[in-house]
Amino acid sequence: MNRVKLLKILSYISAFFVLASFSLLIGFIFVKGAPSIKLSLFFGDTNPWQAIIGARPVWNGIWPAFVGTLYLILLTMLISLIPGIGCGIYLARYAEGKSKEVLSLAVDLLASVPSIVVGLFGFVLILLLRHTIAPNATTCIILASFCLAILVMPALVVTTRSSIESLPEALLMTGASLGFTETQLLRHILIPAAGKGILGGIMLAMGRAAEDTAVIMLTGVVVNSGLPAGPTAKFEAIPFLIYYTSAQYIDRDDLLRGFGAAVILLILSAGLLFIASRLQSTMEKRWKGAK
Repeated sequence: MNRVKLLKILSYISAFFVLASFSLLIGFIFVKGAPSIKLSLFFGDTNPWQAIIGARPVWNGIWPAFVGTLYLILLTMLISLIPGIGCGIYLARYAEGKSKEVLSLAVDLLASVPSIVVGLFGFVLILLLRHTIAPNATTCIILASFCLAILVMPALVVTTRSSIESLPEALLMTGASLGFTETQLLRHILIPAAGKGILGGIMLAMGRAAEDTAVIMLTGVVVNSGLPAGPTAKFEAIPFLIYYTSAQYIDRDDLLRGFGAAVILLILSAGLLFIASRLQSTMEKRWKGAK
């Protein structure tokens, strides 16, 4: 057997192993959690409408954690969107020479930082504030969102940069022929043309913010706090609920609720990743055809 055939066989085995592992993991979670997907998983014994409007608390459902996760995603994106996309535009259009190399390296290093380290940074930041200018500072949802923004920002930078750099040269010539300034070129041609790729990066960042546990463990998430009362309040989140339930479940129903929460989180993350992949593939096909 020559080396080419051996390499081909090993490639098939590797692909099968990855696919089988993925299928077993997802299948196990869905088999355990799918039967729990019903209104009682979200609201427990509370009337759904009263729980949604906040008239009554939910004690044995995942609704507060679900809302807390959405709140966390929203705040994270509000903090990270402008600097992330702005840095990507700068690297794609303005940065040159040494500054481009240094900034690109900084983005790569930031992308490689473990999430637990980012969470530890947020925790130490609160301790510093408590001993200096803000004695009453404490961990909260805005701190968790700030740390998650640091975590997801490299994805926004990289997707924005690659989306703009992959546009056909004809677009630049079009802007020059129309007498556009650089700002007008970005606003009216490049950013709209790269919009689907940038939006795909946003979806990827949202998916990362939705599923991370290590950061929020150190920055404000709790087991039971109800709906978020504001940006400086404690909060619940689905990833931490899954972690806590798997370690501290009381009975079978409690464990099944944890599996149900895992299915909901998988569906949320998979939906965001699917939308991102579709947007990015559409953008690539469109501009490859234009070239």
